[in-house]
Amino acid sequence: MIKQVSPYLLLQEIYNEHPWRVLVCCIMLNCTSRKQVDRVRDEFFKRYPDPSEAERADLNEMAELLAPLGFRNRRTNTIKRFSSDWLTLNWQEPKELYGIGKYAQDSWEIFMKGNLEVNPTDGVLAKYLAWARTQAENPVK
Repeated sequence: MIKQVSPYLLLQEIYNEHPWRVLVCCIMLNCTSRKQVDRVRDEFFKRYPDPSEAERADLNEMAELLAPLGFRNRRTNTIKRFSSDWLTLNWQEPKELYGIGKYAQDSWEIFMKGNLEVNPTDGVLAKYLAWARTQAENPVK
C-alpha cells in the first residue's frame, strides 16, 4: 500500500480510514467539481458521520446541504439509499450498492484494496495511479 500522500491529495486519500465516506465523496463528486464538494463535505460528515446517521437523515435538511453540488434531490436520495444498502445488504463489492458506478468502484480498488492494476477512465484517478505506481516501484526509505 502507498502510505505517502500524493501531490493530488484526493478525497479518497483524506478519508482512507473511513470506507463509507470514501464512497460518499465519490457520489458527491459525480457531475460536480472538487471545489464544490470541499465547500460542503466537512459539514456533511459532521451532521452525518456514518451510514446510520445518513440513512436516518431528514431528506429536506440533507438536500439543502447538498444543494450547491447540483441534483440536490437525486444526490440526497442516492446517498440515503446507498447508506441503507451499506448497512443491510450482504455486499462484497461497492458496485453492488445503489449509486456506485465505475469511478467509485475504481476508487475502492485503488484506495481500499491497494490495487494499482485498475484502468480508470477518470483523468484524476489515472494521474494518481501513474504517481502511485512510481511510488511502488521506488519506495521511500
